[in-house]
Amino acid sequence: MEKPKVLYVTQEINPYLPDSFMSRIGSQLPQATQESKKEIRTFMPRFGIINERRNQLHEVIRLSGMNLIINDMDHPLIIKVASIQSARMQVYFIDNEDYFQRKFVFHSKGGKFFKDNDERAIFYARGVIETVKKLGWAPDIIHVHGWFGSLVPMYLRKIFQDNPLFTDSKIIISLYNDGFEDKLDARFVEKLAHEGLNEEDNLHYNENSFVGLMKSAIDMSDAIIYSESEINPEVDEYAQKSGKKILAYVDGDEYKKAYNEFYDELLES
Repeated sequence: MEKPKVLYVTQEINPYLPDSFMSRIGSQLPQATQESKKEIRTFMPRFGIINERRNQLHEVIRLSGMNLIINDMDHPLIIKVASIQSARMQVYFIDNEDYFQRKFVFHSKGGKFFKDNDERAIFYARGVIETVKKLGWAPDIIHVHGWFGSLVPMYLRKIFQDNPLFTDSKIIISLYNDGFEDKLDARFVEKLAHEGLNEEDNLHYNENSFVGLMKSAIDMSDAIIYSESEINPEVDEYAQKSGKKILAYVDGDEYKKAYNEFYDELLES
């Protein structure tokens, strides 16, 4: 019997970014999933604060070379890869000079939210999907961690819904306490329309906010996991009323087993 395939789309993985709930899960969960006899692929953005030499990132030429047009501008898609030896796993990095060369993650040195964070999120989501298409790898489970990858469920359900690689995929959104108070660019919905999202399908994106992103991701996902014990109250309320299958927060290392059992339940349903 073929191994189930699990695609991880996250914004933080330890040791590439500082220690947090999300970055720990980003490295530990795929390892545990691999050990539970599943096949994995793991993606994160190649933020500029990641030291390429120390972490031994190198470009995957056969996967790079595509241009993504965002807001009428061409942006080269560069794919890099590195290995976490202790976890015996490989990580794919989505990179682009315009969006990921700066030495900060979401805010400038002065603490200002980057004006193009909406385009960076669009590029990341598209980059992951285009790379998986190039790999010809059909995931059974797509598990999204963090707001920065939260456009992936929308792309798969609204724009790439006819692609046979993703037709049978089950999408899970993990909820974290990773919100931001700032507003996304006022033209965010217009940029998504250029991506192929119908105006009447703009979900909650016209809120231009963290809450709008997460509500939309919940709408487009099959299931929800609470990966932190405290999350944004509005997102929490929306998730509870969504009617989606939910896995409540699991404390300690037990989450690895619980998440994999949750995957199995979804695949059997």
